[in-house]
Amino acid sequence: MNAMHKTGSLALWAAGLTVLTWSSSYAAISYGLRVFTPGELAFLRFLIATACFAVLMVFGLIKLPARRDWPAVVLLGLVGQVGYQLFLGYGMTHMSAGGAAVIISMVPAVTSVLAVLRLKESVGRRAMLGLGIAFAGTLLVTVGRGREVHLEPTALLIFGAVLCSSSYFVFQKPVLARSSALGFTAATLFVGALGMLPFATHLPQKLLHVSPAQLGSALYLALVPTVIGFFCWSFALARAPASQIASFLYLQPIGAFVIAWLWLGEVPTWLIVGGALLAIVGVLLATAPPALTRLLQRWMIGPRRANAAESNAIL
Repeated sequence: MNAMHKTGSLALWAAGLTVLTWSSSYAAISYGLRVFTPGELAFLRFLIATACFAVLMVFGLIKLPARRDWPAVVLLGLVGQVGYQLFLGYGMTHMSAGGAAVIISMVPAVTSVLAVLRLKESVGRRAMLGLGIAFAGTLLVTVGRGREVHLEPTALLIFGAVLCSSSYFVFQKPVLARSSALGFTAATLFVGALGMLPFATHLPQKLLHVSPAQLGSALYLALVPTVIGFFCWSFALARAPASQIASFLYLQPIGAFVIAWLWLGEVPTWLIVGGALLAIVGVLLATAPPALTRLLQRWMIGPRRANAAESNAIL
């Protein structure tokens, strides 16, 4: 019993460390984008990360997917790695690190809806209500800077990153049934590095002039959120229920706001804070267990309508 308790505690610590590292990636991207283009920063990140995974493959610690799965690996790598990083990077040129994390927090809700649609099942009212609330919250995040209120069209590109990431998670399941999560991640990162190569043609000249701190942002992104983050995530998922571990992801926007404030001095406006809270409530409503969503429904839409919505829940 003590051994099982210890293993479960280690899994929770690993999940917490994963969320901490992933939350820090937004501040690191914002810092790196001060000198690199989104494509250059992503290429550096993937190149360093794949080199680390390659060493582990040499020692037999990671095995790549089977040859028959590589067409799917290439497609998913282009969508989930290249597409995601380009949409996110160019969106973050006009969006704070914390604001970007709020929009990306919609991924679990959109993934749930896409998974249901892929199975040709109807989407419940609870999921649609939660997705609508989350979308409204993320729109609030995109219209506020300081005391001004105006829409940042470029920031809406981050919604493209949400769709890329959600599609990546939904359609990777057949491959993961035959391959390890780390092996699949390493393979898609390799595809991502090759896919980003055309966007990094001027990188060699730029590396001669960037500061060590700016180069360190790319190194940090590769080693901490990518390599260490995915290792901790795989460790946690292998030793605790997926639903319990996934609940840690709801803390990611909060972590991103705090880290961006400490690292970059980004102070969120009240409009952004309100939009973030609304988005988190929406994501919880769409993806959280029924006991929690009943409380959220009663708070957001009232007891009578909440009881009616329960019968249409998808989870």
